[in-house]
Amino acid sequence: MEITVEVSYYSLREDYNKPVKEFINTIRANKKVIIDTDIMSTVISGGYDDVMLLLVETIRPFMKKYPSVFTLKIANACKTCKNKD
Repeated sequence: MEITVEVSYYSLREDYNKPVKEFINTIRANKKVIIDTDIMSTVISGGYDDVMLLLVETIRPFMKKYPSVFTLKIANACKTCKNKD
């Protein structure tokens, strides 16, 4: 199944741009998913397992390293999603 996840990352540091850029660069290194960044959020599209594994492997280290807030929206019914099982 293909999904799309919209991620908004808010680093609770004065120099919030550094962790945000680091997060985006970290997820962009994954070539199994499609990454689209915008001013307010990042959209990750791909297979369910690939996207969810990327989130699990990425969010936890950032929450350990920086005080953070993440908001996620997960969909399988959008233009970039193809309902394949």
